[in-house]
Amino acid sequence: MDSRIKCATLPNMITRTAFLNPVVAAFAGFFMLAPAQASDLRLSDEVASLLEQLRDPDLEGWHRIERQLVRQWSRSGSASADLLLQRGRDALRRGDSAAAIEHFTALIDHAPDFAEGYHARATAWFMDGKVGRSIADLQETLSRNPHHFSALTGLGRIFEDLSEFDRAQKAYLAAEAIHPHRNDVKAALERLERRLGGITL
Repeated sequence: MDSRIKCATLPNMITRTAFLNPVVAAFAGFFMLAPAQASDLRLSDEVASLLEQLRDPDLEGWHRIERQLVRQWSRSGSASADLLLQRGRDALRRGDSAAAIEHFTALIDHAPDFAEGYHARATAWFMDGKVGRSIADLQETLSRNPHHFSALTGLGRIFEDLSEFDRAQKAYLAAEAIHPHRNDVKAALERLERRLGGITL
């Protein structure tokens, strides 16, 4: 989920799985996520490079890389879909989760392979108190974009709230493997390590 709300084909293409380290891959299997959509199996060189930079724990200026990734993931390739995404986000900022869900559902109907549509609707479901639906949409997000650190962080928060601490830890660890700079994730992992007696799953 987007923490700010609480969230061209190139010649040398790289498969998504090349970027799935063992923690992320194990987490994806843990949830038995649906197979990735065929249209979204590859990363552009730009996104691949941004992910590679973001994984560097010593990276300075990581906020800039994070923003660039979010911008890339927010581009559906359709002007009408992008407009629906923006309208839904505007509704979320107003606190109107019902309107946001309506816009995001229309977006998903229009662009069912667009991961960010599910991520945005997951945030709206969460705001509306529909935790189960939020989890389902976060899983849909990750089936299309397993590098989505905000979706993984959102799952961690939900599972922690539900006292599913082992699942929460797995989610946070997967998010940290992709994006090792977020203080909220580090704090959550420290909190869960204390709660789970220092056992790392």
